[in-house]
Amino acid sequence: MAMSCKFFKRVAYSDSVWHRLYREKWPQQVSGNFTTGVRRAYLDRLSALQQFKFVDPLIIGYFTDATVNGILLEKNNMVLAWGSTLRFMKFDSLCGRWESVIVLNDHNARVTCMRLYPLSVISSSRGEIESQKGACQRCLRGHGGPVLTLSDKLIGEGKGRVLASGGDDATVRLWSLSSGKRGQQALKATFYGHEKPVKFISVAGHTTSLLVSISNDSKIRVWDANASSAVRSSCCVGMASVSGAPVNMKCHESLLYVAAGYHVAIIDLRTMQIVSTAATSKTSLCSFEIIPSKSLICTGETGRAMLWDVRKNQGQSKSMPIAELDGHSGPVVHLHMDSYKIVTGSQEDDYVNVWEADTGNQANSLICCSLEEVGGTFGCSALAVDGCRIVTAASDHRRGFVRLRDFTFADHLVSQYKDEGTSKFWQPNSYSDDDA
Repeated sequence: MAMSCKFFKRVAYSDSVWHRLYREKWPQQVSGNFTTGVRRAYLDRLSALQQFKFVDPLIIGYFTDATVNGILLEKNNMVLAWGSTLRFMKFDSLCGRWESVIVLNDHNARVTCMRLYPLSVISSSRGEIESQKGACQRCLRGHGGPVLTLSDKLIGEGKGRVLASGGDDATVRLWSLSSGKRGQQALKATFYGHEKPVKFISVAGHTTSLLVSISNDSKIRVWDANASSAVRSSCCVGMASVSGAPVNMKCHESLLYVAAGYHVAIIDLRTMQIVSTAATSKTSLCSFEIIPSKSLICTGETGRAMLWDVRKNQGQSKSMPIAELDGHSGPVVHLHMDSYKIVTGSQEDDYVNVWEADTGNQANSLICCSLEEVGGTFGCSALAVDGCRIVTAASDHRRGFVRLRDFTFADHLVSQYKDEGTSKFWQPNSYSDDDA
């Protein structure tokens, strides 16, 4: 509306509107003298918070008695996985403490992968949703071995959503999440065709009925989830392959981005042909993420991560990165990327580094745990990021330490603490008295 009407544009850009937005979002923040304008100050602060450019976030710690191998984070909720145990944890950002910890021991083997999906796709009524929180909703049995991957999105639209899983048994299986009563059969289809364990699964971006899978031998298959012959390999509607061990893959619209070996290849799912090589590394890739809206991809390798612009590498004989994100002592196996930032971590490094997504400039460096806290150095075993919040886990074979940082109401910028004789990425080193 502001773009089509001068009156609405004046209202949308007026200081009174942005003052109100500023006060509503950060009521505890003292409004300063906005020399660059209130709107600019609001956007700058939002960007700085998203990029963790502060030294005084809320910090809450949590000790574990085993290695944490997985973390999920959404708003004020966190899920930790170690061994066969899950812990659903809720934290209070205002009080700086854990509100509740629910322990689930339903698994009888090590948790190998996790995804977050809305509970509403399983339960139809609000009362049913509230009564089922903290309880196992479905037990989906059928794979002939460990489940190695879950689809990044649900298949289909509206009700009747379907979850896809890939296993060590080289099969892809579809599960109904609205199968009614718990005893009702949830397995909808089993897709055969891979010869090796299925490593990753992704739902196509241009149609949610297409499912893409890649196995350990880097063979790619596209499946039609709506096909009637749901137990035969004829459900496969496309095949391709790449060289090197698969690291990760992402779908965007009709394109598939596959990181494997030393390269990131772009495959057109309509023709199953490789249309471009988005990135080429001198060493084996360890991790991969993408921001499709900005045509940016990031790859992790030993000692560093690389930032690439897909548009600049189109038609080029040799792909070139736009930034090198140095600073790790081991393989960068942990990688998060969103519109504001890139977060990198290594199992051989006690720090995770934060970088600006557009420029690759380092914004901060955050310690996972210190010698004083755990009596040793562990490295980063897992991390999760959601907006202005980040959770890191540092673990050895016997114990671990989880640290939550919430930058939502942070005040003091890293740049205010620059000192020629010390690191400009100074970190506070405290945690909550409520640690368990």
